[in-house]
Amino acid sequence: MRDMIPNASILTNFQLHSCLPKLMAETLLFSLAESLIGKLANRAVEEASSALGVYGELKQMKATMTLIKGVLLDAEQKMSQSSALSEWLRQIKHVFSDAEDIVDDFECEALRKHVVNDYGSCSRKVRRLFSSSNPLVYRLRMAHQIKDIRERLEKVAADRNLFGLQIIDQDTRVVRVREMTHSHVNPSNVIGREHDKQKIIKLLLHDVHHESLSVVPIVGMGGLGKTTLAKLVFSDTSIQECFPLKMWVCVSNGFQLRNVLVNILNSAPNPTKEKFKNFDTEQLQNELRNKLQSQKFLLVLDDVWNEDRARWDELKEIIDVGVEGSKILVTTRSHSVAAMMRTKFSNSYLLECLSQEHSFSLFVKSAFEDGEENKHPELLEIGKEIVKKCGGLPLAVRTLGSSLFSRVDKKEWESIRDNEIWNLTQNEKGILPALKLSYDQLPSYLKPCFASFSLFSEGTNIYGSRITRLWEALGFLPAPKECESMIDVSRQFLHELWSRSFLSDYIDVGGDCLFKLHNLVSDLSVYIAKGEFEIIDPHNLNISEYAQHLTFIENNMPGRVLLPTGLRTVYCPYGTNSEAFLKTLVTKCKNLRVLNLFSSEFESLPRRIGKLKHLRYLSLSECENLKGLPDSVCKLQNLQTLRVNGCKRLKKLPNGIRNLISLRHLDITTRQPDFPEKEIASLTSLETLYVNCCDNVESLFKDVQLSNLKILNLSKCGGLKSVSFHGIRNLEVLMISKCAKLELSMGLNSQIPDSRFKFILLDDLPQLVTLPKWLQGSLNTLHSLWIVDCINLEEVPEWLSTMICLELLSIENCPKLLSLPHNMHHLQHLRIVGCPELCKRLQPEVGQDWHKILHIKQVSLLDEKKKTNFQNNTIKS
Repeated sequence: MRDMIPNASILTNFQLHSCLPKLMAETLLFSLAESLIGKLANRAVEEASSALGVYGELKQMKATMTLIKGVLLDAEQKMSQSSALSEWLRQIKHVFSDAEDIVDDFECEALRKHVVNDYGSCSRKVRRLFSSSNPLVYRLRMAHQIKDIRERLEKVAADRNLFGLQIIDQDTRVVRVREMTHSHVNPSNVIGREHDKQKIIKLLLHDVHHESLSVVPIVGMGGLGKTTLAKLVFSDTSIQECFPLKMWVCVSNGFQLRNVLVNILNSAPNPTKEKFKNFDTEQLQNELRNKLQSQKFLLVLDDVWNEDRARWDELKEIIDVGVEGSKILVTTRSHSVAAMMRTKFSNSYLLECLSQEHSFSLFVKSAFEDGEENKHPELLEIGKEIVKKCGGLPLAVRTLGSSLFSRVDKKEWESIRDNEIWNLTQNEKGILPALKLSYDQLPSYLKPCFASFSLFSEGTNIYGSRITRLWEALGFLPAPKECESMIDVSRQFLHELWSRSFLSDYIDVGGDCLFKLHNLVSDLSVYIAKGEFEIIDPHNLNISEYAQHLTFIENNMPGRVLLPTGLRTVYCPYGTNSEAFLKTLVTKCKNLRVLNLFSSEFESLPRRIGKLKHLRYLSLSECENLKGLPDSVCKLQNLQTLRVNGCKRLKKLPNGIRNLISLRHLDITTRQPDFPEKEIASLTSLETLYVNCCDNVESLFKDVQLSNLKILNLSKCGGLKSVSFHGIRNLEVLMISKCAKLELSMGLNSQIPDSRFKFILLDDLPQLVTLPKWLQGSLNTLHSLWIVDCINLEEVPEWLSTMICLELLSIENCPKLLSLPHNMHHLQHLRIVGCPELCKRLQPEVGQDWHKILHIKQVSLLDEKKKTNFQNNTIKS
C-alpha cells in the first residue's frame, strides 16, 4: 500500500527512527490521552499548579493534548501503513509519559499537603516527614519541566497535519456483557465435539494387555479446543466410575520434574493438607508412588511441549506403579511429543478442525442471545463468510463471535469480514488473525489491561485481584462513579474481557476470581505490548530503551541487567536476592508505580524507598526474612496496595501507617500483639483487608469503624478469639479460615442490622458449633455460603431458609452435621462433601431428608468414605 507521507522532504524528519521495529504498544495511546486529560482537569492538580504559578501552562498542555487525542484513533488504525506515522506515535508516547509524571507530581504534592493539614498540627514528626525540601527549587524545576513538555507537545501536535488524519473524538466501541457462568465446562456450550469425546473415552476405557500404564495423546494445532475436549472427557460419568483417582496438571512450557510432581500431588486428594512445595524430589517421588499404587488412576497432562525423552522417561518411571488400566491423557500441539509419549499399544488422537456447520453454530451462539439471530438474516450471511475465514478453529470462532455480541450494525460486521489482517498468515507473527481482530474491536480503555497480561508467563493461574490492583496502580482504571468502589470497577473490566472470550478457565472464588489465558491469547498480549511490557529471561536479557514494565522470571536475573530509568513496573514473581538491584531501583527508577518483590530474601528495605513518591503498589509477600519496614514507607501517599502477608518475621508495621491516605488494599502478617487497628481505621479509602498468620492478635475491630471495607480475609491467626463486625457494615465478602480459638458468636447474639454480606467462607474453625445469629442481618444480600472443615459444626439453623437471596450452599468435611433446614426454596446449588451421615439422609429417592432438596436445581453429594457421587441437574420441583 502506498505510504501516507505526501513527499520525501517530510519523510526525512522521521528517517532516523524509521528502521526501528514498530511497537504495538503505540496502539494504547488513546486511553493514555483520555486519562491524562482527565487528570489535568482534576481540582487537586489545578490547585497545586496555581500555587506554583504554572496553571496557565498546564491549561495550554491540556488543550494541545486534546488536539492530538482527536486524531489518535485514526492514526492507530493506519500506523501499519506508514513507518513515519508509527514513529510519530512513538514520539507522542514518550512526551505523554513524561507529562503523566509531571501531573502525578502535582497529585503527590496535593496528597502531601492533605497529610500535613490533617496530622501536622499535632505532630512535629509528621511535618518534618512530609516537608518539601525546598519550595523555590521545586517550583523552578517544575516550571522548567512543564515548559519542555509543552514545547514537545506543540511540535508533535503540528506534525499531525502531515498524515491526513481524521478527527474521531470518541471511541464508540463498547462491550455488551453477558451473564457470568460457572467455571466448569458446560457440554451444551461445546459444539461439534461429541464424536471426538466418545472416541477418546473409548480409548481410555479400553484395557491394554501387558501395559499397566498407557498414554493417549490428543494432538492438534493451537485453538482447536484440545483442553476443552479433555475437560469434557475428564468430567464424564463413565470416566468417573472407571477411575477412582483423577488428576489434572497443566504442564505448558515448563517440564521440570520437581514442579510436575508437586502439581500432580496438588491435584490429587490431600486430606492431611500437606504443603508439597517444601518437599525435596525424593520425598515427592515416594509420596506420589504411595498415592498411586493403591488405585486405578487417570492423569491429564495438559499442553505438553517437552520433546526431551529423558525427562519424560524419568517422570513415567515414577508414576508407573503397576496398577493395570491406569491411563495418562495428554494434550499437545506437537506430533513429535505425541509420538514420544504414547505407549506401545496406544494410539494418538488427531483432533480435526470443526466443520463449517458446527463452526457457524458456535459463532451464532457466541454472537447472539438465544433466538435473536433470526431477526438479522443479513448479519447471518456476513457471519457465514467470517466463519469461513476462521478455518474451523473454535477459539477463533468463539472470540470473534463474542466481539460482535449484540452488535447489529451491518457495517461493523462487514469491516470484520473485509479486514486486511486476514491476509496475514498465523506463522508470520505467531498471531491468529481472528484474535487480533477481536482485540482491535476492544474499547480503548480495555487495551492497556489486555496488554498487561504479557507480564505473566504462559499457563499461569492469574488471580483477578492481583491483575486489577496492577491496573489500578498503572492508572488503567477510571475513578469509580458515585456509589461505586474500585472493586466494582475492576470486576466490570474483568467481566468485559471475559465476555469477549479472552479469559479461560474462569473460576469465581467469592471475593476474587481465578483464570488462565489460552496460549494464543497470551501470545497476542506479548505481540500487542512489545517494547513496553517485557518478560526478561535467560534467553532475553536485552531490555528495550522504551520498556516501562518488566517481569523477571528467575530470582538471580534482576542484578544482571541495566534498567531503563523510565520504568513503571518491576515484577519479580520468583523473588530476588540482589541488594544492588534494590538500591538501583530506589535511586534511579523514581517513576516506579509497581514494585513486586514476592518471596525475596531481604531482611530490610532501604530508607530511600520513601522517595518513590509515585509508587502505588508494593508487594513484599512471602519475604520470610523481612524483619522490619522503614517508617519512610509511610511517606508513600500514593500507595494503593501494600502486601506484607507471609512475612512471618515481621516484628511490626511501620509507624505512621495512617498517613497512607490512598491505601485501598492491605495484606498483613505481623508478630505484634497490639494490632494497629485504629490507625488502619483512619484509612478511609481501604476496601480490602487480609490479616494472615498474626498469631499474637487476640481481638479485632472492637471499637473501630471501617466504613468502606468491602472484603475481609482472616486466616491462620492462631491466637484470635473475637472479631466485631458492628463497625464494618458495608462488608460484602468475609473469609475466615484456620483460626482455632475464634468464637464467632461471642458477644454477638443479636443481629447486625443492615449488614451486606454477599459471600461468606468459614473454613477450619473448630469452635464453630452453629452459625452465628448476626448472619441474619444479611437476609436480603447473602448469595453464597461455604462451610469447610468445621469438624464440630452440629447445626445449620432453620433461619437459614429465610435468606431469600441465598443461591449456593457448600458444606465440606463437617462430620457432625446431620441435617439441613426445611424450606430452602431459593437455593439453586447445593454441594455436600465428606459429611457421611448427612449424605446418607439426602440420598436420592431413599434418604429420609431427600424431600428437603428435591426442588434444588443442582445437587452434588460426595461421601468420601464410599466414594459415591450424585449429580442432580435435572431435578424438577
